[in-house]
Amino acid sequence: DKVLSELIEPYELRAAKLREFLEDVKPSLRYDIVPLADPYGPSVTDPDLQCLVVSEETRRGGEAVNKKRLENGLPELALYEILLMKDPDHSQNEEEKISSSSLRQRLLGTLLRPPRQDLALPSRPYVIGLTGGTRSGKTSIAKLLGQLGAFLIDADKLGHAVYVPGGPAYQRVVAAFGAEIVNEDGTVNRKVLGAKVFGSPERLKSLTDIVWPEIGRMVKEQIREADAQGKAVCVLDAAVLLE
Repeated sequence: DKVLSELIEPYELRAAKLREFLEDVKPSLRYDIVPLADPYGPSVTDPDLQCLVVSEETRRGGEAVNKKRLENGLPELALYEILLMKDPDHSQNEEEKISSSSLRQRLLGTLLRPPRQDLALPSRPYVIGLTGGTRSGKTSIAKLLGQLGAFLIDADKLGHAVYVPGGPAYQRVVAAFGAEIVNEDGTVNRKVLGAKVFGSPERLKSLTDIVWPEIGRMVKEQIREADAQGKAVCVLDAAVLLE
């Protein structure tokens, strides 16, 4: 149930940091650091233990340990309660105490690992695919990224552009689906075209086979334009993304 559990550091790293801290506090003591594979660990089986340090929120756990020790024929441990340090800089969505959960929340937006270098892809601009269904917030996120300096590519606008008279897909779409999809002003009636293709996987594929490659070429042109403008990041806003 931990917040952002995928960001929890490996056990070996956490144990090493704990040992470094403890030895820095008092190097003359001996420390045994063991992984806890269950809620109790060695606290209910080690006869040499005498005291258990708890906080206000973990006191009930300490009492459960003592109950288990009595069941195992071992003496109860003294429960020594400490106060947890408060985090003066915690935000509204973070815990008041100093907490690893709060730390993980602050990691949001940072890279977990460096981007994998693909020799087939240019290093700049770095292209981010932004996708999601209707009303998922793509447009709002795209605007925020644009305000931060990203070059925005709206695939929906490009999709409209391929249909306009003289557009790269116009003649082929009209030839494939008939003159009845053309308005009096020569533009494609998207409602009529939609009625022809939706509900028919074969016709829909025929349309996407014409349109998507053209949109892909226009996207690549936009990426080259972003590069020409010296943009480091390019965001492609698209309801459907193809690798």
